[in-house]
Amino acid sequence: MKQVIVIRKDLKMSKGKMVAQACHASVGAYKKAAPEKIEKWENESYAKIALKIDTLDELLELRNKAIFEKIPYFLVVDAGRTQLPTSTITCLGLGPDEDEIIDKLTKDLKLL
Repeated sequence: MKQVIVIRKDLKMSKGKMVAQACHASVGAYKKAAPEKIEKWENESYAKIALKIDTLDELLELRNKAIFEKIPYFLVVDAGRTQLPTSTITCLGLGPDEDEIIDKLTKDLKLL
């Protein structure tokens, strides 16, 4: 079991901004997961993996695959109070879910 956070690199967010956005993605996807998946994840390692993606289009394509595969997800849309314009999509949280299910979508992405 794991959760993956996919962060857009083209936005050139500061490290602090990336961390805050990743936290939003993690909590948002967690809240959408099935209780039995949450329980299994919590009883294992709570694994979270941060990956990078190059563009908004690639991120949205990944989100569409998550919808198709019925993976819990959360797309983070920034409020625009600090570094980014309002409504900028920054990252995507996937899972928690089984490793092999998440890996089907993210195996080609690089670690952040």
